[in-house]
Amino acid sequence: MPFNALTSELIVAFEAIVGPAHVLTAQRAEAAATAEVYADYGRDHTEDLHYAPDVVLRPANADEISQIMRLCHEHRVPVTPRGAGTGLSGGALPVHHGVVLSTERLNKIIQIDERNLQATVEPGVVNEAFQNAVKEVGLFYPPDPASKGSCFLGGNLAHSSGGPKAVKYGTTKDYVLNLQVVLPTGDIIWTAANTLKNSTGYNLTQLMVGSEGTLGIITKVVFRLLPYPQHTILMLVPFRQEAQAAEAVSAVFRAGIIPSGMEFMERIAMEWSARYLGIPLTVPEDVRAHLLIELDGQDLDQLYKEAEQVYAVLDNYNVGEILLADTAAQKDELWRIRRNIGNAVKSAVYKEEDTVVPRAELGTLLAGVKEIGARYGFQSVCYGHVGDGNLHVNIIRGNLSDEMWNVGLREPISEIFRLCVKLGGTISGEHGIGLVQKGYIGIALAETNLNLMRGIKNVFDPHGILNPGKIF
Repeated sequence: MPFNALTSELIVAFEAIVGPAHVLTAQRAEAAATAEVYADYGRDHTEDLHYAPDVVLRPANADEISQIMRLCHEHRVPVTPRGAGTGLSGGALPVHHGVVLSTERLNKIIQIDERNLQATVEPGVVNEAFQNAVKEVGLFYPPDPASKGSCFLGGNLAHSSGGPKAVKYGTTKDYVLNLQVVLPTGDIIWTAANTLKNSTGYNLTQLMVGSEGTLGIITKVVFRLLPYPQHTILMLVPFRQEAQAAEAVSAVFRAGIIPSGMEFMERIAMEWSARYLGIPLTVPEDVRAHLLIELDGQDLDQLYKEAEQVYAVLDNYNVGEILLADTAAQKDELWRIRRNIGNAVKSAVYKEEDTVVPRAELGTLLAGVKEIGARYGFQSVCYGHVGDGNLHVNIIRGNLSDEMWNVGLREPISEIFRLCVKLGGTISGEHGIGLVQKGYIGIALAETNLNLMRGIKNVFDPHGILNPGKIF
């Protein structure tokens, strides 16, 4: 769908809406010596991709966003919503240039409702800041992506982000009760009600969650919360075979234990992260992978009983000496190693695939990834939230040629995705499709499915101006 270029008249109109200080252009950024800050609005954490916006707008509320969208809808100007820019699928990249609409100023925790275990927040609140705020009153918001210290809740909603806690508590979508959304036409709606049950019409709330900013711009969200679990037990389990680590995941669940974290790190992943953090770490030569297993709850005695059950399961596998974290500092260090694998991998040139399969198929998936890598000549670093079947596959460029890196990898990546689908899985568990995976979406979804999605997109966004070039 063709778009129109920005005009000076539109820039003046945007200034009247958000104020001149919150209208950024390349020329103004260069004059103010903030060109690099402006350039950051054209990239995220996806590889080394960059698309320059024509203008960056930083509205303060839903009304200002509504006015912006009405103008852009009328003048056929593309708009790319943006949170913190920590995404890994290119979802916030302005591939058609136009307007980048940043939600950074919508950063208020409006209300924490302790009586109803709910909170109302704006999309520019940082995930960890929100978690800490509700923790202060004894409440718990579980979704915890690796980037929780910097990612915005709005971006989490756009991708229905997960994280380690998803294995027990679910992903972002499981905590959303109601959303205020500005539609591409500028209309403002609430999608539901602030209730735990709702059987009133189509579920627009869940349609918005995971829609990657293509159907509307979320301006307020009502989350449900839980009581904060007072105790945790954390253990690091070394395995002498990667396949046994994958197999043990399902065995723990079959024993009746639901961990609050079940993370897989192959040997190289743990070594890269420890080196990146400067943490001394010696992994025994015969250890090929680790599981990081967390249990949480209100009753410490009960947690120790569950830990004993986990130990009993692990007795059936070829494991090394299990480390039971004794202190909060030791727990924090283990989690730092796990959460920084992604940052460590970014020190190399890489492509990350966000595969997900039923958890009992993890061993087959991991073996398949390694076999495909050996056949095509690339190294991969694998880790992830294996308790819910989510394996992050990082393909390292190493000595691959430009041709292989830019074109030749499409086939092995397609093979990995076809294997996921064959095993009952799909091509993304939490990173989304965005820009970089849209060429593969046909592996996971039939054309009938895609046409239904295109029809939904057209109803919400008849001119196709909102986050164009994403998903399909």
